[in-house]
Parts: sequence; C-alpha cells; structure tokens
Amino acid sequence: MLAELITLKRSDEAGLAEQLTHQLRELISAGSIRRGAALPSSRQLAAELDVSRNTVTHAYEQLAAEGYLHVAERRRPVVTDDIEERFAKAAPVPKRDAARKPLLSPWALRLQDVDWPLSYQADFRPLRPGLADAREFPHEIWARCLRRSALRRRFNEQTVVNRQSLRDALRGYLEVNRGVRAEAEQVLILPTAQAALTLIAATAIVPGDAVWTEDPGYPGAAAAFRAAGADVLGIRLDEWGMMRMREARAPKLIFTTPSHQHPTGRVMPVARRSELLAAAEPGKTWIVEDDYDGEFHYDSRPMPALQGLDREGRVLYVGTFAKAMTADIRFGYLVVPSALARTMEIAQRHLGLIASVHIQEALSDFMADGHFLAHIRRMRRIYRSRRDHLAAGLTRHLGDVLAAEIPPGGMQLIARFRDRAADSDAVARLVAAGVEVRALSSLAVERPRDSGLLLGFAAWRENEIGAAVRIMANCLAGKRAARG
Repeated sequence: MLAELITLKRSDEAGLAEQLTHQLRELISAGSIRRGAALPSSRQLAAELDVSRNTVTHAYEQLAAEGYLHVAERRRPVVTDDIEERFAKAAPVPKRDAARKPLLSPWALRLQDVDWPLSYQADFRPLRPGLADAREFPHEIWARCLRRSALRRRFNEQTVVNRQSLRDALRGYLEVNRGVRAEAEQVLILPTAQAALTLIAATAIVPGDAVWTEDPGYPGAAAAFRAAGADVLGIRLDEWGMMRMREARAPKLIFTTPSHQHPTGRVMPVARRSELLAAAEPGKTWIVEDDYDGEFHYDSRPMPALQGLDREGRVLYVGTFAKAMTADIRFGYLVVPSALARTMEIAQRHLGLIASVHIQEALSDFMADGHFLAHIRRMRRIYRSRRDHLAAGLTRHLGDVLAAEIPPGGMQLIARFRDRAADSDAVARLVAAGVEVRALSSLAVERPRDSGLLLGFAAWRENEIGAAVRIMANCLAGKRAARG
C-alpha cells in the first residue's frame, strides 16, 4: 500500500504538498515504485494520508511535469515506462570547477588564487591598513552638501558624466596642493580609484604588453593590468622607491606610487622621478601615478606630483576621496594627458564607469566651501600623532621582534621581522586575536622576498592602537622567548 511508504509531518517547514512530491520522486527514482505502475487516485491517496485532495493533485501534476508520471483525464497516474532509461542516461552533474572552466576567461579562473580584495572581517578592527577615520569626518556638513545637491537637481535635467563644477574644484585643488598641471577637461570622475585603473588598462594595454609595477606593491594595479592581458613585471625597490630596470623588457606602462610607495611609504626624490620619466619614451610608454594618500605628509612639505614634472604628456594621475574623506565616499579621479581626454571620456561611458552626479555635486560644494581642505589639515595633525604612537608602542613592546619603519606620511607603516619569520603565520594568529594586519609577503608581485606586517594607524585612536600593540606583544611572545 503506497500510503505506508509515505510519512508526512505537519510541523515541517516544507508544506505537505512539497513533502509528498519529494517522497514520491524518491520512491520512483529508487525503484520502489516500478515503471508502468498505477498510483492511487488523488481522492484515494488523500483519504489514506488524511490530507486534502489538492495536496495530492499538486504532487501528481508536479511529477508529471518532471517526467516521472503520465497523467490522463479520468485515469490513475502511471509511472513513466522509460523512467529508468530516462534518468539513468542523464549526464552526471559536473564538478563545480569543471562546470566553471569553459564559461570563464583565463583571468577570471585565476581570481580564485588571488588574495585580493583583502579577506578581512566585515567589521573594522585595529590595525587594518588603508582606512581613514570615519569618526572624525564632518558628517553633518557632508549631509548638508548632499541635501543641497538633491534639492537643486531637476527632473529630466541633462546628465553630464563628469560634472564641470567638480572638475573645476579638483583641478584647482590639485594644482595648488599637489602640483598637478591640467585643464578641467582632463579630469575624469570615476566610482573608485580601481575603476580608474580599469579604464587605463582597457584603453592603453594590448594583450601581451609589458607592464612594470612596484614589488612589493599595490595588488589592485597588477589585477587590473593582468585582466587586460598584460605581462606584469614586478620591479624591486631601493631606499628611494622603484628602480629603473635597463635590462628588463621595455614597458608599455609603468605603475608607481611615488608620493608614498605602497606599502613601504618611501618617497621618491626628484632625481629618481626624472629617471622614471626618461625611461618612458613619449608615444611608447605611459606612466600611471597613483597618489592614493598624497594629502597626508607629516615631516616636511609634500613632494609635488610626478605629473607636474612631465612635459611630454606621458603621465596619467590617479587619486581618490576614500583616503582623504572616508571609505564610504570611494570616488576616484583620473587626470589624463590632453591628447587622451576625449578618447578616455568616451571609453569611460562605454565601460559604464560613471559616478553618481548627485554625489559629484555634493563633493564640489564640499570643496568649494573649504570643508575638504580644512578636514585634510585637521587629519594631518591627528594621523601624525597616531603614527608616532604606533611606532613608539612597537619599539617599546616588540622592538626585539619587529623593526618598524616610520614613513614620512601616509596612513600605514610596515614592521619587518628581525628574524625573517613567516609573516603569514603571524598574521593568522593576530587576526584570530582581533588585530587585523597584512602580511608584507602577500604584496609581492614576483617571488616574495620581504617578511613583515603592514599596520594601519590612521583609522584608530591612540587607546585602540595601544591595546592592539599589547595584543600583538602577547601573540608574538613565542618569538621573543625563542630569541631570548
């Protein structure tokens, strides 16, 4: 009797009809109900199971749609004659990796092995690098700028991808504070700085082109250029930043962070910048200057941008609001040579790398009213104090294990293991204990040669920094004992 093979639970989250459908399907698939067998009528089975007839009818109709049953008017449902052949010959479900490979590009397949974006926890914890302190941001002022922007927008007003007001404000700021030489039409506004790198890669790189990047360096740059098919070559650093490699293959593009090298914080002097410009032959090589946190220089006046030294139109200058303001305002901008301005803006539209007009206008007000520069000046003082506090704490509590390198600016510093221990193991222990840091070895473009930690100080108050350093000292106590 079929009803004896079926058990329905009225308390189950799955409804009675779903339970009945599933159990009948399993009985047929297992051969407990043979092909050609007639099932009870919906009325009879409903009575035997003490359920509504609609419940049984739904199950029968669903199984008929799936090919398990043949249902005819005024006849009992019958198990399909070729049920074994139909389902036995079905292609086996491919493994996840095998199913994915034919559908994705080689670049997409490599993403599973890439440790970027960083696999941090969802909540922010000290000493995560690269973050601005959102708690110190003037949110009330920013809210007023957003509201003003929203109120003056008009329905069906023509949308311009790069708002002139923000282009003008940025051009003026960059000229005075970063030494950038450009007209407003050379400034493109993008959703993120990473979008700027994607735009550059899409317009400048042909598959197989050689690209130089700093090693260790910013992993997002290498990711964007590899996605465009570039052959990325990591160029080692000396005390002044990226070295010129005369024996290396001539590059189509050079990526550099001269104001504060990522991650070391080293500042590239003018002589080295001139060397780099000389290596970029006009019409053959582009230089991408990522000035991600150039606003924050503490020990002297900030070095002017590399772009300002360029007289041949070889440098594409990338910046971001995420560091100067907060991580939530991730807008990036790109200053391109005048010869590329029209092409790059058309490419920007085609790729859909378009930033919210509403926020663009709020940003232009925030800058025009002086709030942007005032915020940066205030945060310079705060971040410098936090840098010094972190450096002093590392020296006091971990000086025999780590050698901290104090950068002249930026939002993070590196501390190298004195015994060149495996930094990835230390990072795992620290993250488990509540301190989020980055392994220096994970930022290598070629073979990892550096062992250390990348520590953020900008987003964390001094009491938070102190607590984090004490946790680090406890976690790394084994190293201290081993050395003693």
